[in-house]
Amino acid sequence: MHTQVDESRGFGHGATLWCGAAGLKEKLTRVEILSHSENYLDGRLVALILSHMDNKLDTFFAALADPTRRAVIERLINGPAAVSDLHAPHDIALPTFMKHLSRLEAAGLVRTHKKGRVRTVHIEAAPLAAAESWLSKQRSLWESRLNRLDALANHMERNAL
Repeated sequence: MHTQVDESRGFGHGATLWCGAAGLKEKLTRVEILSHSENYLDGRLVALILSHMDNKLDTFFAALADPTRRAVIERLINGPAAVSDLHAPHDIALPTFMKHLSRLEAAGLVRTHKKGRVRTVHIEAAPLAAAESWLSKQRSLWESRLNRLDALANHMERNAL
């Protein structure tokens, strides 16, 4: 069976699977890939797909690691803006600034639209929501662990006295 994986355009939208033998095209989320893996894929391919999805998260955080790119995202929260308007507050050359925009676009955080001579940049909400979801899960996990550790420390303290 021939299987091809294609990530949809942005970040965190799931994977589209084409299974050549059955002519099946189906869009699956991470959980669905795991639950359907015995039907469509072998375990190694599932690991590859999930690894690719995790790489999108890595790309997202790498894009936000630079203060210039974070400033662009903060500005775009107020609405779309022309590249020249986004570049104005930064003391860097325009080609360098365009590289920053390219990194944001590659991470799926922004999209650009050119009309005439003006290139307008728009923020993409899906990657931000996916990262927020991941961070929320991590926060919940660590709060639970810290609560158990606190309960253990309190129990040990009461028994030591």
